[in-house]
Amino acid sequence: MSNPHLTRLTAASMIVEAAAIIALDFFEKRDRIATRTKAAAQDFVSEADTAVETFIREKLAAAFPGETVCGEEFGGTADDAYWIIDPIDGTSNFLRGSPLWGVSLGFVRNGRPELGVVAMPAEHRLYAAANGTGLFCNGTPFVRPAPIADIRLVSLGDHPQEDFEAAARFQLGLRRADWIVEAFHSTSVSLVYAARGIFDGHLQTRTTMWDIAGGAVLAREAGLEVRIGLNAEGQEWIAAGTPALLSTVEPLWPEIAA
Repeated sequence: MSNPHLTRLTAASMIVEAAAIIALDFFEKRDRIATRTKAAAQDFVSEADTAVETFIREKLAAAFPGETVCGEEFGGTADDAYWIIDPIDGTSNFLRGSPLWGVSLGFVRNGRPELGVVAMPAEHRLYAAANGTGLFCNGTPFVRPAPIADIRLVSLGDHPQEDFEAAARFQLGLRRADWIVEAFHSTSVSLVYAARGIFDGHLQTRTTMWDIAGGAVLAREAGLEVRIGLNAEGQEWIAAGTPALLSTVEPLWPEIAA
């Protein structure tokens, strides 16, 4: 029996693939595009962010008329089911010329991401998944390789409003437990790398749905356990990883043990 999500996933993948071409064009001329900071230091928005989100919104309106759309740059009010866009996840990386940035699109139903597409335009790769479809890379099924047991590698997300001392203690706990810790400053890319088997998982104590919706589905369909919850301030957190990683994290991060 065919998966009912596949038709929507195919359409969403085509939209993100086209958006990735626009984003890559901006990337190649990044020294000439308009940029400004947001409310927090080291949080940027560029002409590329707004142009890509505008494009995705227009294509979603044509492909899925009447469905709710939210995005990082132009906002929107989420309802029981909605699309959510992060047009350039990792804008600081984008502006510095790093390839570690992505274009993310997710579909969320009843608070749970059920479809996700993340393009990494600088790598010419597009990852897509929906509930029960498995993970696809550039349209081909992708099977996450078994991890190398002696290499324990995890990525940590950051947020400009997080408690920096608590974040440092959390990282110290992981390092004392013999984990190698990476930080890419792009949640979507980090979740892609977890789905691909480069990382054992990705952890972020403070994030947003536009950062995690696309990548969370990729990680889950790759076979990782994905937990999403709300912190005391009502903001999302995510823990996606192998059982070995999550069992290490539970005593260090009480929220995910709940």
